[in-house]
Amino acid sequence: MLICGVDEAGRGPLVGAVFAAAVILDPKQPIQGLADSKKLSEKRREQLEIEIKARSLAWAIAYADAEEIDRLNILQATLLAMQRAIAGLAIRPTRALIDGNRCPRLEIEAQAIVKGDATVPEISAASILAKTARDAEMRLLHLQFPQYGFDQHKGYPTPVHLAALQQYGACPEHRRSFSPVARVLNQ
Repeated sequence: MLICGVDEAGRGPLVGAVFAAAVILDPKQPIQGLADSKKLSEKRREQLEIEIKARSLAWAIAYADAEEIDRLNILQATLLAMQRAIAGLAIRPTRALIDGNRCPRLEIEAQAIVKGDATVPEISAASILAKTARDAEMRLLHLQFPQYGFDQHKGYPTPVHLAALQQYGACPEHRRSFSPVARVLNQ
């Protein structure tokens, strides 16, 4: 049975895409130190990202952009990104283990596992790839819009981000359907 782990990164931020990754680990090449990406340092995530990409049987990263998030809602956009990640795998899995309590609609067997990113190695690996991909996007967005400090808070609604949003308004990548952004746009 070929199992892929699936997780997302970026549901809570006010800006940018929501990312999802799907990973099929190679049982012959175990990767040490896999854990929920939120429990790892940025440096450790980036080291593991290289190892996961090199040693997995297959991996894929996909996203749903801010416009899709606004059109569909964050849950549906997250499920769409997950579907895209699984579809992007070079090897077709027989089963998908999804972090959380909801599964996207798939043509293969799927199981949602709450806190799976902390307990299932395949989901941990997916969590790391989704997080490093989203962080990379935030660094690129920071180059375009340095006034918001995306490289520091990664788009989350921190006091610094909310103050910048108040001062500069929304950039094109802000999620218009999220209330802090909608409030600024309606002022």
